[in-house]
Amino acid sequence: MPSDSQLIFADHVGRFYARQYGFPPMAGRLLGYLLVCDPPQQTIDELSQALLASRSAITGAVKLLENYGTARRTRAAGERMDRVGLDPAGRQPQNFDSAIHKEHAALFREGLALLDGAPPERRAPLEEMVALAEFLADRLPRLVDEWHAHRDTLRASGKLPSPGA
Repeated sequence: MPSDSQLIFADHVGRFYARQYGFPPMAGRLLGYLLVCDPPQQTIDELSQALLASRSAITGAVKLLENYGTARRTRAAGERMDRVGLDPAGRQPQNFDSAIHKEHAALFREGLALLDGAPPERRAPLEEMVALAEFLADRLPRLVDEWHAHRDTLRASGKLPSPGA
């Protein structure tokens, strides 16, 4: 049975993800709970009971988190039900794919082409969006490399656990 503090944390995560990313609150609550629950892998029934939610609400939240690469289902040999836990790959930086920003830049340039000959103040928002997308496409790969080096330093110093620990 989860503690009150675990449920409060799950609610805080749920509200944050709803506000910042448009997640359904249950998906954020599930993510928050998976971060602190014990054991770290739970069945749909266990999650449903812990979060006082229907099985269908939990299943929908699991599917959404799986699509984001944050959660995954596993099944041990001989078990008849899946267990849901955090996906270790989900600890990698999210939304750092420079290809997305290159696509944004191309999309915004397409909009600029529609405004060819328009006054500068009309073109300014799209020009700035192109510049930002190109900046992010250029900088994010280096930032991810910096994060990996920093993470490796933290792991070597014992401030972060090694993978699989």
